[in-house]
Amino acid sequence: MAPRVPNFIADFFVYETAKSVVVKSWSVGIINRVVQLLIILYFIGWVFMHEKGHQQQDTGIESAVMTKVKGLGKLNNHVMDVADYVVPSQGGSSFSIITSMVVTANQTQGRCPETDPKFNCTTDDDCMKKLGSNLGNGIITGTCLNSTNDTKWWCEIEGWCPAEDDNISQEPMNAVENFTIFIKNSIRFPLFNVTRGNFPSSLNASYIQSCHYDPVDNPFCPVFKVGDILRHINQSFDNITDKGGEIGININWKCNLDYNVEYCNPSYFFTRLDAAFENSNASKGYNFRFAKYYQSEDGTEHRMLHKAKAIRFEIIVSGNAGKFKTVPFLINLVAALTSVGLATVFCDIILLNFDKGADEYKAKKFEEVSAVVSESANNRLYEGSQMSNKALEKSSNDSGTFSIGRQETHSPSNQ
Repeated sequence: MAPRVPNFIADFFVYETAKSVVVKSWSVGIINRVVQLLIILYFIGWVFMHEKGHQQQDTGIESAVMTKVKGLGKLNNHVMDVADYVVPSQGGSSFSIITSMVVTANQTQGRCPETDPKFNCTTDDDCMKKLGSNLGNGIITGTCLNSTNDTKWWCEIEGWCPAEDDNISQEPMNAVENFTIFIKNSIRFPLFNVTRGNFPSSLNASYIQSCHYDPVDNPFCPVFKVGDILRHINQSFDNITDKGGEIGININWKCNLDYNVEYCNPSYFFTRLDAAFENSNASKGYNFRFAKYYQSEDGTEHRMLHKAKAIRFEIIVSGNAGKFKTVPFLINLVAALTSVGLATVFCDIILLNFDKGADEYKAKKFEEVSAVVSESANNRLYEGSQMSNKALEKSSNDSGTFSIGRQETHSPSNQ
């Protein structure tokens, strides 16, 4: 056991140095260069093309949106302006344009027949089973009534009367296709303290009043025609007004601040946000209700109920800004250069394990040299080296380089 301890210590305190072995093999040489080339191309492409490899990124975009809709249309024999068909009227990033509407006028609190087909009845017992239900236009009382409008019998409700009948078909306001949406979007990248607007300040009022956005001809125009937006998402006006729908206007800011900040401009994309429910039987399209209240001279409260089908618009702002940073670039560049050494590791695996000359390669690549050399061995080495010195100088440019793959010649004195 004792002799092993010095051997362990001796094996631990060793020094390893690189040794150059030139292997003249077409197959391994081609593999080595191909692998090196692939690694270089991959990392150069990653460093120079992938922005995160050399840019400081700012994704914390701050944004404000103001919208304004313009246009006149006719619905239910009434001329409709912006105050009638835009809800809400604040001009924010989310708003709706009403395309059709069912109006139930002069409602007051009382009791009346329900109009929802779920509450048809023939006897009071039918309505008693639904007693207290609040899933219709009012609370079921349990009484079955004959409607004054037809021969059907309906459960009686307590609530706003007469009850709404939303099965009435209404013609949509076709002029909506020509309505325009003005979008004013300002953003800021706090990391770089860069502030931008979605149209340049050089645009004059007359241009904005007459232009319509086009990605090729008018990319900086902030006025969007509803019909153009529908065409961008391959939707017909009749299709979306039948049940209503939701459309997203995406404003994307992707800015490379290595260039002049004037090149930091938005791109616009349009999507049908409710496309996932296009074939849904339970909930399709978009509609909402609102009421206008008033009071008669005798103090009775009245209201006018509106059920509106509408196109809901959502303005979605996203983006990021980047700027060149030296440190990430150098780190990635050094990683690319050092990774070229992977080709050597791969070729060594082939030579040491699969090549037919693996034993010769091992013998040349790995050599153990003792620090203690006997005097006689030194003398023999010295005498032999004097005779072969000139031959060695002619056969090698590097004293630490061995060549495999050609027949070596030796003088008789070296044998």
